[in-house]
Amino acid sequence: MEENRVTEKTLPPPPPPRNRKRPAKILLAAILGLVFIIGVTFYYIVYVAPYESTDDAFIDGYITLLSSRVPGQVSKLLVSDNQYVKEGDVLVEIDPRDYETALSQAKADMAAAHSQLDHAQAEVLVSEAKVAQAQAAVKAVEAQDKKANNDLERYESVESKAISKADFDQANAQALAADANLDAAHAQVKAVQADVALSRADIESASADLAEAQAKLEQAQLNLSYTKIIAPRDGHITARSVQVGNYVQAGQNLLVIVPKDVWVVANFKETQLAHMRPGQPVTLTFDAYPDKKFKGKVDSLQAGSGARFSLLPPENAVGNYVKVVQRVPVKIIFNDPLPDDLDIAPGMSVNPEVKVK
Repeated sequence: MEENRVTEKTLPPPPPPRNRKRPAKILLAAILGLVFIIGVTFYYIVYVAPYESTDDAFIDGYITLLSSRVPGQVSKLLVSDNQYVKEGDVLVEIDPRDYETALSQAKADMAAAHSQLDHAQAEVLVSEAKVAQAQAAVKAVEAQDKKANNDLERYESVESKAISKADFDQANAQALAADANLDAAHAQVKAVQADVALSRADIESASADLAEAQAKLEQAQLNLSYTKIIAPRDGHITARSVQVGNYVQAGQNLLVIVPKDVWVVANFKETQLAHMRPGQPVTLTFDAYPDKKFKGKVDSLQAGSGARFSLLPPENAVGNYVKVVQRVPVKIIFNDPLPDDLDIAPGMSVNPEVKVK
């Protein structure tokens, strides 16, 4: 009995019953982990890897700086800040009185130049008539010269006893006089022909003066038209710096027109450009309108990083060099016109997401 009691006391207690649920839990956890990994991988492949995005993106557009083309005092200001204007609207008027006076003077100079040209043309006609008259006189003198010389030849062919010495001398004198008159007539023809050439030169000079007067007249008309500064395109008035009564100089900036046609310039890291190509679709959101999404597409990639075309490009060939990932501007255009009820202007922040795969 004692041995039995000792044996019962020294024997180890029986092992606890085996938990059959633990391997099932481990298997379930492994399955859930695998599903999670597959889900994350699927999400990355489908929703992350095919896209490239950046928050370094802004609205851009061609703003139009308007300046005066002639100096003068501003007499009328027809627009206000942020007003929407259309192409052809008059924005600012400069006092036109000085330019109206210059235009009247140019018209008077034009009339005087026309008169000079008409006078020169009339002088040519007169000179040409004198040439015809002189040539007709030459023919008459030639006839007289021929008769006088023929008479002299007849006197010379007869015996000296047949005519008197006085008649012969008279015939000789008449022949010499006829020759002299013929030379004078030819000289007169040359003189009037020179007058014709001179008159034609006067026409060329008068024509040049007329052309100069015409150019001055056109310039005066342009200067008068420049006193009205007209909107070259549709857009909003911005950065207005002119007031009524200001004296402005030619080339002085007066205001800016910001058009509605804008695009996005997104500065992507160079490591994001491996698969980016023109034409790829883009989803855009604005910081000002986070609940709205817009569709666009990649238009082009700049041929160079933004730092390369900055005002002070980095000089990497000197000093200690630290590699920095560069950013390249990418132009993105909208597929559809932007709504008119949204104020979207250059400089606003944009968040583009490009589908590159």
